[in-house]
Amino acid sequence: MACAAISVGFTIPQLLRDTSRIFPAHSALVVLRHSAFCYCTMNGTTKSNIKIDHLERTANNFRQEMISQAKVCGITNESETVKRLRLAVTNKDFTFKAGQWVDFFIPGVSVVGGFSICSSPRLLERDGILELAVKRAVHPPAHWIHTECTLDSEVALRVGGDFFFDPQPDDPPVKLVLIAGGVGINPLFSILLHIADLHEYQESKGHGYKMGTVKLYYSAKNTNELLFKKNILGLMNAFPGKITCRFHVTQQSSQICKEIQPYVTEGRISEEDLEKHVSKDTLWYICGPPPMIESISKLLANIGVSRDCVFFEKWW
Repeated sequence: MACAAISVGFTIPQLLRDTSRIFPAHSALVVLRHSAFCYCTMNGTTKSNIKIDHLERTANNFRQEMISQAKVCGITNESETVKRLRLAVTNKDFTFKAGQWVDFFIPGVSVVGGFSICSSPRLLERDGILELAVKRAVHPPAHWIHTECTLDSEVALRVGGDFFFDPQPDDPPVKLVLIAGGVGINPLFSILLHIADLHEYQESKGHGYKMGTVKLYYSAKNTNELLFKKNILGLMNAFPGKITCRFHVTQQSSQICKEIQPYVTEGRISEEDLEKHVSKDTLWYICGPPPMIESISKLLANIGVSRDCVFFEKWW
């Protein structure tokens, strides 16, 4: 994945490319203060020069300096083509914002992976666990995950990315529309889980950030490729009216199961779907393949959504 247009730049330390250096004994943590919301906006063109290497594609993105060891503590099949990894991180200083990604260092593999985090910051804070969902591919890090990774495999992680949602308690309430294509659901699912945590905290404590409504539009070829669908249904049931979702499928050939059928539309996400959510206090987060990003961006422009309210990340 890569952000195509960044409105704020950071000076990034020289990236580590030698895998023998991925387990330093100590590494300084750079603390940078961000605004509540992602810096990755449409203030610029959505077109970008595609590069093969994750580190090159994201060289202008924010990165923490700290690299932390992690151990694989769970592997499940999220779909026929996607594996979901649970990683135990013992470094208490390791943190991330919902929507960010990690550089993924594998001993013996020279290519560094880049995978969006699909779990919530709260899970890491509470249990020291981080989750990734990785699609099968010939790219060495993804190939390793699907063919060689086992329980107790050790890797290293470094957090980066300018695409996130991290409101502070005194920030004004906003509504969110999350638009995902394929495996681009990963950072948006992290944001959705974080929003659920914000709702829970506000309801139990009576204070904290007061979140507006959230609508997720999630498009895939068919329902088998919709990741986290049971989790998403669970969030809708737990927070009725506050979290809603519409699944879109573009090449469905089998019967849709009864559990999700009421929430499924056959066909692409349309201008008509989106225009009902236009308001001055709505933010739009988009993640998916570049052609989808460009298509949705044009739809939003057509219905009068301000560029300052749109944040996106391209999933290559």
